[in-house]
Amino acid sequence: MQTLTVRHVTRYNYANPVVFQPHRLMLRPRDSHDLRMVNASLVLSPHANVRWVHDVFGNSVAFVDFIEPSNELTIESVLAIERYGAGGLVFELDESAKSYPFVYSPDDRIDLGRMLDCHYPDPGNELENWAKGFVAARPTDTMALLTDLNNGINQGFAYRLRHEEGTQTPQETLKLGTGSCRDFALLLIEAARALGFGARFVTGYLYDPALDGDASVVVGAGATHAWADIYLPGAGWVEFDPTNGTIAADNLIRVAVTRDPTQAVPVAGGFTGGTGDYLGMTVDVSVRSVAPAPMAA
Repeated sequence: MQTLTVRHVTRYNYANPVVFQPHRLMLRPRDSHDLRMVNASLVLSPHANVRWVHDVFGNSVAFVDFIEPSNELTIESVLAIERYGAGGLVFELDESAKSYPFVYSPDDRIDLGRMLDCHYPDPGNELENWAKGFVAARPTDTMALLTDLNNGINQGFAYRLRHEEGTQTPQETLKLGTGSCRDFALLLIEAARALGFGARFVTGYLYDPALDGDASVVVGAGATHAWADIYLPGAGWVEFDPTNGTIAADNLIRVAVTRDPTQAVPVAGGFTGGTGDYLGMTVDVSVRSVAPAPMAA
């Protein structure tokens, strides 16, 4: 178990006071057996009314109505969490799912729904053919196939931090050979779907032990992170992080799961103001470990 503190500050600056439209925030995880919320705070400036809901996927979402105009908007989320690792990479798949290809049960197919379908046009079957290139034989070991696919993105593409909004399509990432963590996660999701797997998008944070003096370094820390979940009967949703080539890594801090990246934006909203009022934004994310409290004598 790791005790971690996550601080995520988003700040917008304007030349003149502007009126803020309603905002939608996805910054708070849900409690589960592998992630326990110890404490959470959300500080907003200017003042605002906040309404919490669960979206269609069960994620915790805040809807924010700001009360007054301002020339600066600050959204600060601080989380104290306990993260419990999987305890190894031994996954108990159902016997029927250990070899690929396999068929999901009728109930699983109904519940997975659109998460089984590719979402992006692939007119020349470029993505499908690329994904099928990892199938060494039929039948083949399911986990070995998905591991090779995850490693193929990690080793075959160059990581590039992008500041543009949105996510590249899988076809764009294949063509460019570069991408961000969101781009790599979407490429893995669509490739897995092309092979018949149920897959979904995960957004959250990444703990880098190097920030606490450890020698190891991971890619994508210091900002929001994204990876993929792939559903395997018996094992459930398994986390694949193609940016770092890891599976079910203990340093992944899940905030939200969605069908598509467009549904998993940490901060979304707008403002009403004059032309040229918007001066820019900054995002600061830090994830630190917290030493356990000493036991009483």
